[in-house]
Parts: sequence; C-alpha cells; structure tokens
Amino acid sequence: MQLEKLFQMQKALDTHIEEKHELLDEELFERKVLALLVEIGELANETRCFKFWSVKPSSAKDVILEEFVDGVHFILSLGIECGFDPQQIELNVHESTLNVTDQFLRIYELTSSFQKSKNLLSYIELFKAYLQLAELLGFSQLEIEQAYFHKNEVNYQRQQNNY
Repeated sequence: MQLEKLFQMQKALDTHIEEKHELLDEELFERKVLALLVEIGELANETRCFKFWSVKPSSAKDVILEEFVDGVHFILSLGIECGFDPQQIELNVHESTLNVTDQFLRIYELTSSFQKSKNLLSYIELFKAYLQLAELLGFSQLEIEQAYFHKNEVNYQRQQNNY
C-alpha cells in the first residue's frame, strides 16, 4: 500500500477542509474519532453481518468498498492529527482468525484504545485490524487504494459544492 501517498493526499484534503471551514485552530481529534466510529457502523450496516434476524443480503461490493474507504480517510486523518510519520508505520497484515462481526467489534475496541493513548503502536494496531477487515470482506490493497483515490476526488468535489 502506498501509505506515504495516501497520507499526503489526506493531509491536503484535511487542510483544504480546515481552511474552508475556518477550523485551523480547532482541536478535531475527538470529532474525527467519532466520525470514524460512525463510518465503521455504516460499513457494518452495509455488510449486514450482524443482522441475524434478516434474510436481506449485504449491499453490493462497490457500495461496501466505498464505505470501507470512508473509514480509511478518517484513520489516515487521525494519524495526521497525531503527527505520525507514514515511514514509521509498517502494516504487515496477517489473516484474521475472527469472523466479520467479531472483527468489527475488535476495531471498535481498538479505536477506543487509540483514542485514549494516541500512541503510534495503538494506531498501527487499529489500522492493521481495519485492513484485516478488508481482507475478510474480500478487498485487495489495490482495490482499496483505487477506491481511496476516487473517493478523495469526490470529497474535493463535495467541498466545492458546499457539501
């Protein structure tokens, strides 16, 4: 994964948004954590992995991928917020032994842990767990990158259109 490129793109988008909305002097860490948690919930909702009471299938793969990438945006943004250097981040992802539902729960726990510690190790653990979820959902790192690049453009367009 081209982590440095993703960090650069996210930093540029974050700066654009913060300048446009006059947030350069605001502390945004907690809001970004909440945004990530909401995005994780939206992703879980699209996978329907926890909806044991329903026979309706999960959303289309492209819809799930777009929701997944929304989470990537906020994970990157949180890393930038903490001043982490992407060169210090190694994301060797091993296959998860959990099912999709349990992986979501683990990500929620790791997000909470990172929120409290704000340290690099807990950030890497969170990012790895999120990428493990991608594997469980059937996404390659190339698919994630391409979807991120596309969604980054969409996010700029949304800012231009006063989203």
